[in-house]
Amino acid sequence: MLKQSLQQKLLQKLSPQQIQLMKLLQVPTAALEQRIKEELEANPALEEGEDQPEEQDEEQQGFEDDYEEISSEALEREKKSEDIDINEYLNDDDYPYYKTQVNNMASDDDSKEIPFSAGISFQEHLISQIGLRNLSDHQQALARHIIGNIDDDGYLMRDLTSMVDDLAFSMNIETTVEELEKILTVIQDFDPPGIGARNLQECLIIQLRKKENPSSYTQLAIQVLSRFFDEFTKKHYDKIQRRLSMDDAEMKKTIQEILHLNPKPGNSMAQTSRSAQAILPDFILHNNDGKLELFLNAKNAPELKVSRTYAEMLEGFSKNKKNADRSQKDAILFVKQKLDAARWFIDAIKQRQETLMAVMGSILSFQYDYFSTGDEVRLKPMILKDIADAVGLDISTVSRVANSKYIETAFGTFLLKSFFSESLSTDSGEEVSTREVKKILQDCIGNENKRRPLTDEKLADILKEKGYNIARRTVAKYREQLDIPVARLRKELK
Repeated sequence: MLKQSLQQKLLQKLSPQQIQLMKLLQVPTAALEQRIKEELEANPALEEGEDQPEEQDEEQQGFEDDYEEISSEALEREKKSEDIDINEYLNDDDYPYYKTQVNNMASDDDSKEIPFSAGISFQEHLISQIGLRNLSDHQQALARHIIGNIDDDGYLMRDLTSMVDDLAFSMNIETTVEELEKILTVIQDFDPPGIGARNLQECLIIQLRKKENPSSYTQLAIQVLSRFFDEFTKKHYDKIQRRLSMDDAEMKKTIQEILHLNPKPGNSMAQTSRSAQAILPDFILHNNDGKLELFLNAKNAPELKVSRTYAEMLEGFSKNKKNADRSQKDAILFVKQKLDAARWFIDAIKQRQETLMAVMGSILSFQYDYFSTGDEVRLKPMILKDIADAVGLDISTVSRVANSKYIETAFGTFLLKSFFSESLSTDSGEEVSTREVKKILQDCIGNENKRRPLTDEKLADILKEKGYNIARRTVAKYREQLDIPVARLRKELK
């Protein structure tokens, strides 16, 4: 049974302008230029360049006052209409593709495009080597299928038994594991050495066997990897030396032979097809004779303006607003919506710049000692709430800025997030940054005896002697955050 009732609700909603600002805050400088280009393409009322404000005449100003009446009338009419959707007038992305293209270049015009080489992919490089081998059409089809299952690192990602079923069901090709094994052996002889391996052990052994000028240590390395791979990965060198009757000098040479191999042979080729991601700083910090000067990257402050053409178009409509028919009022609504969207976007860009400078200025003030010297030990404990309270923003807003923005300093380019750390109390009761503790931990490991590396317990004892009362579990956590392996894996033969 249907029932009618009244309900009172308290809701908090973000306006479209606020949502747009939050999205722009997350965009780093490297992607901001592309975001602005997209907006320029989507909104013809937005243009690049410095805005030149002009006075509006009384007639134009009067039309601005009448806009609400016109737009509300149009919206009410569209609600009642079943055939016409207001979105058809508010969306300018429905123009035919050919109407947005211009082809007016003369035959003698210079081309300004910069040519570039696309290159070939890693898999294409391998497939091109199939024709250099004496293989039948059936075998070539098997080889292409195997290469299709090799990842960018050069490893075979699917077992041969599964590939037999794949070939039978998807390509109607009958084969056996033994036949695929023979084809895989051929592929493993391709360039670069080591590709087509099913694991790291096989990859390294293939590279050693394909060495052009093998030495006596090459054969020893093959024996070590073939018979004592687990012991080698765990750095139990003493066990390997006893089993193979090797002295320290031979073991050291054998280890060097293995360390010179490439654990990801496909990477050398795959990297050529990937574009390098350069870090573009959002802020630039200069130390001018001890005075820190903070600048926003020029690409963060683009010059945008509202199209004068659209403004004049609106002025032309205003002269005939009393006699405007339905189609003219729809056109008025469309132009006004585009002008409003352009103004909103320009305001959002300005607010973004102000927010970025406010947040970075507060971080700079908080960590002034660090930015003056570059000494990580001078970093103070700082959390997002500290900066949010200082600038009067929400923690989520500060987080959006810190997670994706970089600052360029005299001692390097850093992610803002890296300056945030929790506090830790020393024996004297002083609060220090956890990053300071990590720096001391890193220095201790860097200066340790590599034949007898420091265990986590030893590191905890050293830190306690320096006044940092930290448990062994905490030391292990910090070590893992620094991507430093355990003591056993840091052991080296001198």
